[in-house]
Amino acid sequence: MKKLSFFALALLFVFTLSGCRGTYEIAMITDAGDIDDESFNQGTWEGIKEYAEANDKSYRYYRPSEISDDAYIEAINLAVRGGAEIIITPGFLFEQAIYVAQDEHPDVKFVLIDGEPHAGDWVPSVGDNTLSIYFAEEESGFLAGYAAVKEGFEDLGYMGGMPVPAVVRFGVGFIAGAYYAANEMEKEINFPNDRYAYLDSFDPDPDHVSQASGWYQGGTDIIFAAAGGAGLSVMEAAEAQDAWMIGVDVDQSHHSDTVLTSAMKALAVAAQDALDLFYADDFPGGVTWNLTATEDGVGLPLENSRFETFTESDYDNIFALIADGDIVVPKSYTDLIAFLDEHDLGEIDIEAETVN
Repeated sequence: MKKLSFFALALLFVFTLSGCRGTYEIAMITDAGDIDDESFNQGTWEGIKEYAEANDKSYRYYRPSEISDDAYIEAINLAVRGGAEIIITPGFLFEQAIYVAQDEHPDVKFVLIDGEPHAGDWVPSVGDNTLSIYFAEEESGFLAGYAAVKEGFEDLGYMGGMPVPAVVRFGVGFIAGAYYAANEMEKEINFPNDRYAYLDSFDPDPDHVSQASGWYQGGTDIIFAAAGGAGLSVMEAAEAQDAWMIGVDVDQSHHSDTVLTSAMKALAVAAQDALDLFYADDFPGGVTWNLTATEDGVGLPLENSRFETFTESDYDNIFALIADGDIVVPKSYTDLIAFLDEHDLGEIDIEAETVN
């Protein structure tokens, strides 16, 4: 008990020093990383910021001192004490914290992106004051893999941050899209088991740069980095090796000339839609949204991609096949093997233990 109390006081002290004063009705609690991660946190935060400033609403973000349920809950409690009426939490890791918070703060609305609240038993329990939002990362990953191979890339790699569900789906979809395109083109691609890895981090790190550099030097000519801020390390390696990478979550093209395209999720739009409903007194509590290509929840930023061979028509055609349900993109390794068999795409070198 003393340990928790000391932690709570220490965390409160950190937030007080960072300027947590006044009342802020919209709050975001950051996941691993910060709001300038050029990825998941930043995409959500920019949507909140744009909405709040356009509608004259007060807002701020809170960054927990560590990745733990206790830290997340204390950050949520701090936001509530700071006047938060709606709290947006981007990330699967918030599931158990929101399960607790939605009951402790019944008058506060919660938006949980990439997860559903549960008590640690994986049984969803979305409270009447909570909206859960999922994205079809596998579809976005599929589009990225398909486009890369259509563009002419043959030696592929995938670096995920951690093997959480969203990151796994990105990778599975990327493999499926790459092999689907290769089959259409009647060409061979190289995607070996040792070119699919998790970095165990969503933060930039010199070790990530070294690992990506080694892949590039070993012949990999493009890496899809679904790794949050750790993707910046892959960009750094790509720049040094005159190679290419694929960004994630948001359009990362502005950050580096090495970004071919980005496997995007409509994070900002989803956050703004939830805020619109909240301020219209029509908050969809107890509901889970699943945003797919059909709802334009995922896609590639074609206007800022650096394609030379892959055309807008190519993109529109493959996107429509997914949106219309003609292509059902796999979400898991088991689904992937079935998908490859169904479409006669052959076998892959990547093993189940590597992906899951």
